[in-house]
Amino acid sequence: MSKHDARRLPATAQEDLRRRVVDAIVNQGMSQVDAVRSFGVSRTAVYTWLKKYRNKGKHGLKSGERGRPKKSLFKGHEAATIVRMITNRYPEQLLLPFALWTRAAVQQLLSERFDVHVSVWTVGRYLKRWGFTPQKPLRRAYERDPKKVNRWLEEDYPSIRALARKEKAEIHWGDEMGMRSDHQTGTSYGKKGRTPVAYTTGNRFSCNMISSITNNGKLAFMVFKGRFHADVMIDFLRRLIRNAQRKIFLILDGHPVHRSKKVKAWFEKHEADIRLFYLPGYSPELNPDEYLNQDVKSNAVGRKRARAQQEMMDNVRSYLRSTQKQPQIVRNYFRHRSVQYAA
Repeated sequence: MSKHDARRLPATAQEDLRRRVVDAIVNQGMSQVDAVRSFGVSRTAVYTWLKKYRNKGKHGLKSGERGRPKKSLFKGHEAATIVRMITNRYPEQLLLPFALWTRAAVQQLLSERFDVHVSVWTVGRYLKRWGFTPQKPLRRAYERDPKKVNRWLEEDYPSIRALARKEKAEIHWGDEMGMRSDHQTGTSYGKKGRTPVAYTTGNRFSCNMISSITNNGKLAFMVFKGRFHADVMIDFLRRLIRNAQRKIFLILDGHPVHRSKKVKAWFEKHEADIRLFYLPGYSPELNPDEYLNQDVKSNAVGRKRARAQQEMMDNVRSYLRSTQKQPQIVRNYFRHRSVQYAA
């Protein structure tokens, strides 16, 4: 008789087959070799069934639950502890040899801390059950001071906002960035195994941009060549107050140009029109203008193929002028979680 895979049988049929094989061997005196031939099962299966019968009797031949185990391997408080570890700690802080929380990292965490050994696929199912999804992490500098960030969110910025309301000033968020011709954004469909090619100029060139935005949708910008220095900053500030209808509170990061003596002296001379405030160090995520920078890099630079520096600058200016006419786009920059406090 040819062998067949008993695993494909229904649970009741499997249980009946086990009992008949064991009965033939134990009660009827059939040898294991003859049982294998007669019932068309493997020698390993026969050995396993006999072992279960000797240990547990007929109860050992019953079919158990099929499929993946529905019951979690972790108690409620254990699952909560794992979620807190992944949410609040990095693998390095838990002495794991990983920089990010991957399935392999969580697998090792479960093995070392809870003595639970599961596959990476099972880890993935647990992570999904606990509400985790694979995401591109935000970058944070080691030098970032959480206490200063909390003070900015809870004390400094609320004070600035209250003072602006008192002096009827408008709060602007400013920043500057550099743009390169070889910046690439997005993906392209292609045949499997054949990476698509994007043709660009072999020449590398760049330009710079300085900008400011408000939470009511205003946008001011200046695109320029060459490096960013105090004279460029002052030129932008002159344009900013020239087009303003009321006093400006400008919030910037700690770039050396922003803190230069020449820029500070200019602010002192124009304190009736504009006042300067600084964000906490190494905290670009607190500045809504960073989202404008990402937008411009992605859509005005990364998705267009400029052949020369002037063409790239024209593309950026055109995109920014279009954005100026759509204040709802600028207001949307303030909807991101890390800058909602400024909305």
